[in-house]
Amino acid sequence: MTRPDQRLADAFVSLAETLRDDYDIPALLTTLADCSVEVLGVGAASVILDEKSGAPVSGASDPEVAQLETEASAWREGPGYDCRRTGAPVAEAVLDGPIPRQRWRRYVPRAHTLGYTRVAAVPLRTRESPVGALVLYRDGPEPLDPAALILGQSLADAAAITLLRERELNESRTLSAQLEQALSSRVVIEQAKGIVSTRMALTMDESFAVLRRYARNHQLLLSTLAQDVVEGRARIGEPGK
Repeated sequence: MTRPDQRLADAFVSLAETLRDDYDIPALLTTLADCSVEVLGVGAASVILDEKSGAPVSGASDPEVAQLETEASAWREGPGYDCRRTGAPVAEAVLDGPIPRQRWRRYVPRAHTLGYTRVAAVPLRTRESPVGALVLYRDGPEPLDPAALILGQSLADAAAITLLRERELNESRTLSAQLEQALSSRVVIEQAKGIVSTRMALTMDESFAVLRRYARNHQLLLSTLAQDVVEGRARIGEPGK
């Protein structure tokens, strides 16, 4: 295996391993950016991921580039923003050109101050829906090899697949924990109903009504009250209680 091939293989392995032990999205995005610099031969790379629950999450090979992408998101400018909005790659643009200068009025001067003259972007997609973008920065006069942009898309796709797999696994774990908690609460409520039923000579349905009314009157969660009854902290149904 040649050295470039080895670098590419190592990049895919790194992306696959990033979320193995922890659901750390910024770590995955930073790994993608670092791998892009290593494999594609660009000056810097950044990744920004749109999160439904809040502000975009980002990672970059360089902190100044990370800051630029954060600003670009706020400005709604730059190849990363356009790529995320359309879900389509943004071909390499020469920042000195009239179209980028007119289109990205704040982005272009900031990129120039960091020493970059060319930018391109490819989307991160999960099930064909765009969720983010990988932005590539260069400072040389030569155009980016088209093959490098294709490889960049492959890296972005690998990261997106890893992200989707881990997100689904994390959601599954959360749902499992919620179901387990719900089942546990239900068991405790049934135990509390049995205790109240015995104390007050009521049916189970009547006992449940007593518990529910008590919880409402005392602004308690039914599951919390049931736990208190089972553990003896709430003496509902005892004489004088």
